[in-house]
Amino acid sequence: PQNNKSVHCHHPCKNIHVFQKVAGIVIGKSDVKSFPDRKNIGVDRFTFSFTVKDSPDFFINVTAWGNDGYINLLSGSFSVGDCVVIENPLVATKDPEKGERFCPTTPSHYRLLVTEAHSQVYLCADIDTMDRLLPLIHLPVKDSRDFYSLGDIVANGQKLDGTVINVLAAVKSIGEPKQFTTSDRRKGQRLEVKLFDDSVSSLPLVCWDREAIQLVQTLIPKETVLFIADVKISFDSFRNSMAATVNSKTIITVNPDTREASLLFSYAKEASESGALDQDEKPEDAKTIINIVMFLDSITDVYTVTQLKEKAQENPEAFFGITYSFISKLDLDSSVSKVIRTRCTRCKLQVMEETQSCPNQLCPGRDQAFSASTGFDLLVDFTDHTGTVHGCALRSPMAEQALGCTTNEFTMLTDDQRTAMKWKFLLERCKIYVKILPSTKMRTGIRGVILACTRADPGEVKQHMSALLQRL
Repeated sequence: PQNNKSVHCHHPCKNIHVFQKVAGIVIGKSDVKSFPDRKNIGVDRFTFSFTVKDSPDFFINVTAWGNDGYINLLSGSFSVGDCVVIENPLVATKDPEKGERFCPTTPSHYRLLVTEAHSQVYLCADIDTMDRLLPLIHLPVKDSRDFYSLGDIVANGQKLDGTVINVLAAVKSIGEPKQFTTSDRRKGQRLEVKLFDDSVSSLPLVCWDREAIQLVQTLIPKETVLFIADVKISFDSFRNSMAATVNSKTIITVNPDTREASLLFSYAKEASESGALDQDEKPEDAKTIINIVMFLDSITDVYTVTQLKEKAQENPEAFFGITYSFISKLDLDSSVSKVIRTRCTRCKLQVMEETQSCPNQLCPGRDQAFSASTGFDLLVDFTDHTGTVHGCALRSPMAEQALGCTTNEFTMLTDDQRTAMKWKFLLERCKIYVKILPSTKMRTGIRGVILACTRADPGEVKQHMSALLQRL
């Protein structure tokens, strides 16, 4: 091939060959990952992929391989939306079985490979080339009419669970990224974006990859429309609604240059200016969380574990307090059925998820349509220097707030990720808001309900512990 040939050039050879130069705009990019090198025991190979486009209809996947320093330096040198030049990439024919299993689907029969020994990738500095490439970032990689509205997703409900589809929607709000560490000490993150259109006021879009999070954090809520190609749709049993998740095949086109996107943008602007987006009713779990947060502000009494037990014995009434204690038992890595349970919404009796009626003969809703909710149902122990409170209930929606994870997201985590989430709290000093009730069923005579749990600020712990010692 000649210099600056387009990436959709049909190379006649089937094996790997070197291509002289490719210029394109980056429309998608994955996080850096590492794998054990089979040829060198104890050594890891690093890789990441990106997708470049050089014309309205053609784009291709590029995979870079190398050592830690080379790959991380290369990945950090450009982002989605940048125009890049790729010199001397290796051209390989796609594997028909797994060529696009973990990367965006492209119209090309080939893929490009970048290595430190053969290739170079750098930002394009040619003004004419950039002027030609930049408009391509606003062209969806799929037919602009081939998408589901949010209303279509809600109407189809669980029929779409697990499917990969295209979505056109506007950005309503962007959450804060939440950080976590896996059991093998890798850093992870999660961010949730609320989408809306003229049919549905809110549907969550969840991002797990750092690259996707960095992209959506640059967006302007209520002024941005997205065409999201190949996004995964799933049913969130806790929210009892559908949710979308960005995956390795997803490509997000910001403010697409299409008629459909223009119409949606006009609607979003009108809805934002009229205040209609601020009048949505919050779901019951959100109302519960808001009420709890407001109530937590009124709880100011700090106790040690022993003081909680003593007050419970002296006073038969329920009371509330704060304790700075260590989480000593949190079985998040048990079987999912022991962590997440389905209960009748009226009598709170546990029922099987597939059950269509409540088995409780005394249930106040036996003459009404059966209704159940699924959520976290955990028993937690917390300990300080004076003792332990066993078997405190931590249930939804408070558990979602504490763990930073919905039940649907939890079920998709690996065993290692669940263990990592557990150790984020286990043996860590936490600020725990707790409700204590007398209970003849408990050996200790008391029962605890955790209203909120967060990692404690060391300065705050020192201040309150000093005050407690002075009272003793």
